Amino acid sequence: MNLPNKLTVARFFMALTFVGLMAFQCIGTYLAAYVVFILAAITDHYDGKIARERNLITNFGKLLDPVADKVLMAGAFISLMTVPALWVPAWAVVVIITREFLITGVRSLAASGGNVIAANIWGKAKTVFQMVYVFTFLALAIIAQIIRDYLIHVPWIPQILKYYSYALSIASFAAIVIVAAVTVYSGIQFLRVNWHVLNLGKEI
Repeated sequence: MNLPNKLTVARFFMALTFVGLMAFQCIGTYLAAYVVFILAAITDHYDGKIARERNLITNFGKLLDPVADKVLMAGAFISLMTVPALWVPAWAVVVIITREFLITGVRSLAASGGNVIAANIWGKAKTVFQMVYVFTFLALAIIAQIIRDYLIHVPWIPQILKYYSYALSIASFAAIVIVAAVTVYSGIQFLRVNWHVLNLGKEI
């Protein structure tokens, strides 16, 4: 197994580890999950980069790489739904996950006909929005947990925590709506541009 494929396999198991750690609502597991997510994101960047630069692209990588990506992001958003400090509605997560697996299916359909569909600018923007959301709001939720666990006895902290928690909840909701909207729009653009490749009818 070459290096890019090893990184992809590692990311798949890191995604499962992240979900497992997030199941325990305590500061230690949240911090560990955050580190695991960062490492997984790093492998997501370098496995494709190395594969292209060293001409190590394989069918195994083509199959598992998008699966590992989808498991990581789906697991991240589902896990964030369980974080008390955040407001992550189920409908937004369902919209995001539906788009991801739908486009994966479309790529598979195109590949069966000998066509490889590359990610466009909207697909890349969607990934950035999703990653930034997880990085940002998991970090802010960890800060809230630290305050709640270790600083709550300081006289003025409870009031600060009340306002912080309210602002974090509203901000996380607004941001996930934006992420869902960008995700859906990127999916629409993907289908519009590549409709003719699927041989399902005339291009939209």
